[in-house]
Amino acid sequence: MAQTNIPISVAIADDHEIFRDGLRLMLAKSENIHIVGEAHNGKELVGIIDQLKPDVVITDIKMPMMDGVEATRYIKEKHPQIEVIALSMFDDEELILEMLEAGAIGYLLKNADKTEVIEAIHMAFKNQPYYCKQTSGKLAKLIAFSRHNNQKKQKEAEFSEREKDIIRLICQEYTNKEIGEKLFLSARTVEGYRMKILEKMEVKNIVGIVIEAIRLGIYVPEM
Repeated sequence: MAQTNIPISVAIADDHEIFRDGLRLMLAKSENIHIVGEAHNGKELVGIIDQLKPDVVITDIKMPMMDGVEATRYIKEKHPQIEVIALSMFDDEELILEMLEAGAIGYLLKNADKTEVIEAIHMAFKNQPYYCKQTSGKLAKLIAFSRHNNQKKQKEAEFSEREKDIIRLICQEYTNKEIGEKLFLSARTVEGYRMKILEKMEVKNIVGIVIEAIRLGIYVPEM
């Protein structure tokens, strides 16, 4: 999916100054992404949001005075056009779910690389969900079965039987080569199907496919 050429204004919030500095420096040289404000807690964040009205907010979940969940609820109530991306640690699965249900459009683990952070910002700007590629299977299931459903979704009928077969195998972590061997297709043909599935689901990675497949009833994971 091509990234937009429209400048994207971003505000960041984290109570650790070193992390904010690192995130700002990471994005400083990125084309079309401009950091317009920073905050060290949720209360300060909502204050600068009211003034700056950025396109995208990247916020830590655990912050003093007002946490990321409460700040996200405020932002989505007062400024529904602003998209929020949550920052989390590996053990924050329940809090990530709370953030999504509060209105966040996606989330990143704090060790995400520059490419993934930039992808997440561009996806959020396009009002499309972004799920961190390091998401656990447990969290993917929690998200799929949660009340989080703030995006326009496709119906199962929009996918062909061949696509559904490939989706199920992707969810079971088979490679393109392995899927091809099972379905008597070339790995290149499977990759073409995979790209088409990503586009139809409006997601960026395998985690997004798994979450959408569960939600649509195409894939039923072992519980």
